[in-house]
Amino acid sequence: MAEPPDGFMFRVPGPGVLMRLGLIGGVLALVCGAFAWSAGWLSAHRLTQTGMIDALHTVDGVHPGFRSNHAKGVCVTGWFEGSGQASALSTASVFRRERSAVVGRFALAGGMPFQPDAPAKVRSMALRLMPPHGQEWRMGLNDIPVFVARTPQDFHDLLLATRPDPATGKPDPARVGPFMATHPDTARALAQIGHRTLSSGFADDSYLSLNTFRLIDARGVSSPVRWTMVPVGSPSVGSSPVGPPPVTSPPVAPTGTGPNALFDALVAALHRGPLQWRLMVSVGAPSDPTSDPTVAWPADRRQVEAGTLTLTRAESEDNGPCTGITFDPTILPEGIAVSDDPILPARSAVYMRSFVLRAGQTKPPSAIGPAAVGSGGPS
Repeated sequence: MAEPPDGFMFRVPGPGVLMRLGLIGGVLALVCGAFAWSAGWLSAHRLTQTGMIDALHTVDGVHPGFRSNHAKGVCVTGWFEGSGQASALSTASVFRRERSAVVGRFALAGGMPFQPDAPAKVRSMALRLMPPHGQEWRMGLNDIPVFVARTPQDFHDLLLATRPDPATGKPDPARVGPFMATHPDTARALAQIGHRTLSSGFADDSYLSLNTFRLIDARGVSSPVRWTMVPVGSPSVGSSPVGPPPVTSPPVAPTGTGPNALFDALVAALHRGPLQWRLMVSVGAPSDPTSDPTVAWPADRRQVEAGTLTLTRAESEDNGPCTGITFDPTILPEGIAVSDDPILPARSAVYMRSFVLRAGQTKPPSAIGPAAVGSGGPS
């Protein structure tokens, strides 16, 4: 047996050390086991990240290198200025009267990266807020009043029920009808979404968290909240942006035409000057559901204006600042926590799986290329 090098001494661990190592090993085994269970690795019948992504692909196809959902998008940068008004509800530094750097992304729902822009298509705003003292906050917001499913399994089954029929290119009523009949919450949510007010484009739209979170103050008191980014100058500021949807209004045609009209209008607007939104936090009452994102909260809930988002620049996703970011809404700073909404951990798991998949793929150029973003003109 070779001698140990100079200065090296090997000691047999004592009983106390062995016990501590055993405890650490046991904890690691439990954590790994819990992670494997949550991922579905230990159950043949459990919904997995891969199963959810496969369901998304049955609707819009496989597009290597792109996100599995909200595939068509553009990067944006700017900052968030806390107002201080939400500091009584949360210890998160992002709510203080200070500026946090922001990297974000606007996108259209769906997994088709080259889909033509349509005024009624669901739009999203994703943000990564980076306060100067650390503790970043990521969020994924959508311009709809409620989410379409109460649980991850319901969303998965909805995707399969509404997937296009190869013969017609449209959902098969024989699948859609029975699903809606057994999922009245989804049918109700889709009706609300279909009756929402449509703005002219990304720049004058409001974006909602949909899921419930919790703000935790300095005493440890937790408050259920939902939030919305409301465009500055909107009449919605001061009223509840999370209440029942208003009466449908016809879509306002975006400036310009073409398959990328909504994105062209956004880029042109940022070339003219900064765009701003106010972060409105709605504080829930004990009777408000926290685990069901298909139900909107009443319109009379207390509103807190937490700060102002300012965006100044758009960049293509082709090597842009948002390209490698997963906008996982469960990445939260101290003072903000997830609720019991089951959609949140599912979003986190699927986002990470989608990131891993596209990281190993070759991505073709995006629909909104560097030339279009740099010029601010039509693409």
